[in-house]
Amino acid sequence: MGMDAILQLKTNAKAAWATGSYNDIAAFVPPAAHRLVAAAHVQDGDHVLDVATGTGVTAIAARRTGAKVVALDLTPELLQVAKEEAGVADLQGITWQEGDAENLPFPDATFDVVLSSFGHMFAPRPDVVIAEMLRVLKPGGRLSFVTHRKGNVANSFFAAMGKHVAPPVNPPPSPFLWGDVDVVRQRLGDKVRDVRSEDGSLDFPAVSVGHFWRLFSTKYGPTMKAVQSLGGDRAKLEALRRDFIQACAPFWTQGVVKMDYVLTRATKR
Repeated sequence: MGMDAILQLKTNAKAAWATGSYNDIAAFVPPAAHRLVAAAHVQDGDHVLDVATGTGVTAIAARRTGAKVVALDLTPELLQVAKEEAGVADLQGITWQEGDAENLPFPDATFDVVLSSFGHMFAPRPDVVIAEMLRVLKPGGRLSFVTHRKGNVANSFFAAMGKHVAPPVNPPPSPFLWGDVDVVRQRLGDKVRDVRSEDGSLDFPAVSVGHFWRLFSTKYGPTMKAVQSLGGDRAKLEALRRDFIQACAPFWTQGVVKMDYVLTRATKR
């Protein structure tokens, strides 16, 4: 994949995540974020980096331990919301920084802990992003992240949306490969030890799958971009809505949409 294609993917991603109100989606993430922080044994005095922080859910959870936290994201609009969320939580001392997960603006071996919650997985080059996360981690430092499980509801509705929008000319590897434990172990390679994976699930309360569609089609940037790309064509919009709902229906039960994830943790050699 050439640099022009990579830059275009990142430009498109930045625009997508700036669209809508991702904070309304991230409101369901705190249980996974707190579990992630606990799994990485974040503690008072640790120097922590949260990669692709979004609206800061994981950075805020890490800061509550007393750690020194830097939170980085490609999208300045999300960082602004993250700052406001930290204020609501009455937390100071988080450094918010705009930056690219594939080109982290920090020296080698800076951090005791590197985290990411459903973030780094969307970088277009998995080998580059994992190399960068490990580069800025100190030897003996802890790497921990949560990613969508391959085949979960997000994987399903992204596939459904993909039937209605033009794909990139040079598509990157699926971000949902980060939910395949064997793939993750291969990507981490021999630069880490003690790799462990745990399953988890987030609950999205929804009266119906139609309500889940309404939430994501009006708040979630990638889905909103898919809707916008159809130019108001009612027939195409209805087809997208129908396919999205059909893809999500198997994951809805008793008023909850289940979103399964994998938590991975490892120690840098």
